[in-house]
Amino acid sequence: MSDYEGVPAADDDLSLPRATVYKLIAEMLPDDVTCAKDTRDLLLDCCNEFIHLIASESNEICEKEAKKTIAAEHVLAALRELGFEKYVSEVKEAYSEHRQQQIKDRGRKSTKLNQLGMSEEELQRSQELLFAQARMRLQNQASQDSPNGNGSAAANGGDSNGNGAAT
Repeated sequence: MSDYEGVPAADDDLSLPRATVYKLIAEMLPDDVTCAKDTRDLLLDCCNEFIHLIASESNEICEKEAKKTIAAEHVLAALRELGFEKYVSEVKEAYSEHRQQQIKDRGRKSTKLNQLGMSEEELQRSQELLFAQARMRLQNQASQDSPNGNGSAAANGGDSNGNGAAT
């Protein structure tokens, strides 16, 4: 049995962004048709419930297969199991487009790395140098901000534990 069954969710828990759903509704309607706020809220609730239903069924299918991660195949099986067979081909197509976009995005990232004109080792050294410079600025700022205005204890002959030099 799923962990989520029988557990009521709070109003705003696990909900789609209201503005996004409202925007989708507005885009789907003809220009001469408006949608009342209570109707938009009802559609939002329906969308949330649909997603919870598909997710719960996908999770059960996943658990039956002794898997720990819900995969696309589990979602497709859930759609079939719940009687939404006519949407399976559209979902497969959308998933395929999504995967293609991910591949393009990964390609762009690797292209950006190649366009920098530096090897990974050079980039690593440059990053380490930037970190060292940032540490130095932070240490300088901390020594200037110390309460006695004389810098850190270590700079005044003490150690890093605040033990000052003997006078």
